Amino acid sequence: MSHPVIAKGNVAVITGGASGIGLAAATAFARAGMKVCIVDVDESRLAEAATKLSSLAGAANVMISAADVSRAESVMELERAVGARFGGTDLLMNNAGIQPGSTLFGEPDNWQRIIGVNMWGIINGTRIFAPNMIARGKAGLIINTGSKQGITTPPGDPAYNVSKAGVKAFTEALQHELRNIRDCHITAHLLIPGFVFTGLTAKGRTEKPAAAWSPEQTVDFMLTRLKAGDFYILCPDNDVPRALDEKRMLWAAGDIVENRPPLSRWHPDYADAFARFVKG
Repeated sequence: MSHPVIAKGNVAVITGGASGIGLAAATAFARAGMKVCIVDVDESRLAEAATKLSSLAGAANVMISAADVSRAESVMELERAVGARFGGTDLLMNNAGIQPGSTLFGEPDNWQRIIGVNMWGIINGTRIFAPNMIARGKAGLIINTGSKQGITTPPGDPAYNVSKAGVKAFTEALQHELRNIRDCHITAHLLIPGFVFTGLTAKGRTEKPAAAWSPEQTVDFMLTRLKAGDFYILCPDNDVPRALDEKRMLWAAGDIVENRPPLSRWHPDYADAFARFVKG
């Protein structure tokens, strides 16, 4: 059994849906009998993914859209097209993301693109799709893909961290807003993947590292936690169990409470203290 929204005849829209976690989610939704719309900027990958999904759900139940989620007008066109084709949306998975790498004082265009896709893509998708989802009066799901890097903010990729920290804050605010709207049956959820072997993380590798989960494992875990009603869907992987993630997140919050230097987990003066914290 799965979440009641993931049911035959309901409509799922997945951004970043032509590969990785997005395609794995779309495949799971198609197998459940849902109508699916996958969104991506790569038209060739969209066509390949559509062929795969059509074999599961039938071509009439699969829609593709080459939309740029960082542009509100592009997402507005997408929402109208989904309504015209399928009558509305029951599940929105704002999953599109990029991670080309960044430096603190790097090119501003790179920062703009990362934040545009990773954060504004989720803001645009939610603000444009949610009002009509709420107005339908049906149960529905909004799943936003975040990252552990948006919580512990490790050094090395500041633009990505900023974008995913924004996704966390936005999705928390969204769920608070939804639960305070009268007769609203939509819930929001923050997907926090572990190490997942996708095009985003492959970095030239062709074989899945032993430490990584597959996109399918990640989606299976997501479906289980959606059914359980979790807001924070914190995924482990083959290297980092949940208990270690919890320790890392608690330490990060402790930087504020204990008035430690920011990112003290990577500060040499706190290496021993963090190691003791993890063991304890």
